Amino acid sequence: MNPEEFIISYETALGTQDWKVVAPLVAENVSVTFSNGTVHIGKENVQKAFEKNFSLIKNEKYVVENVQWLLKDTMYAVYVFEFSWTGIIHGKSASGNGVGTSVIIKEDAQWKLLTEHLGRKPN
Repeated sequence: MNPEEFIISYETALGTQDWKVVAPLVAENVSVTFSNGTVHIGKENVQKAFEKNFSLIKNEKYVVENVQWLLKDTMYAVYVFEFSWTGIIHGKSASGNGVGTSVIIKEDAQWKLLTEHLGRKPN
């Protein structure tokens, strides 16, 4: 798997809304910041946050696009991107979008998410 394939695998894994599918793509010392400003550090805390979202947002579709690579090396890569999501919350359609920055690292011969920071699009 190369860094580009990692993004596709990660996007697909999130679409399953199953942590067991996402977990192999996440480093133990991962840090994720959601667009609402909450910060989750460590795989166990990120798992709790993701599973909370999975249970809240039904039929979620998460899309990553307009990826721009800032740095690609054999052991790490940094990219910025735009994201959007749609789903059902409490029986009503919901959606959101924003921008993100991610760092992935090669760990145990596999690409894994080290950090992801999601934010709102500028006005």
